[in-house]
Amino acid sequence: MTDAVGSIDMPDAQDETPDSKKKSRKGGKRGKKGPLGRLALFYRQIVAELRKVVWPTRSQLTTYTTVVIIFVVVMIGIVTVIDMGFARAVKYVFG
Repeated sequence: MTDAVGSIDMPDAQDETPDSKKKSRKGGKRGKKGPLGRLALFYRQIVAELRKVVWPTRSQLTTYTTVVIIFVVVMIGIVTVIDMGFARAVKYVFG
């Protein structure tokens, strides 16, 4: 069995150096914080991402909602007609 190119599961022997086994990664700034610090960082990142979101205006939201409701009603109608057709076909075939 061959590993994928660039796999980091088992490095090749020639890639390892004696010094690389001595070093350990702590994760930078995140590794030094406790659970509350990481939770605060997570919260700050959420707020930062939500500020990047382009929120729709009331008019856009009304339009999108109307389109979705109309689409759902049309799909319900199509599925209902198909279901009634299958029901009549089954009733015709099996009596």
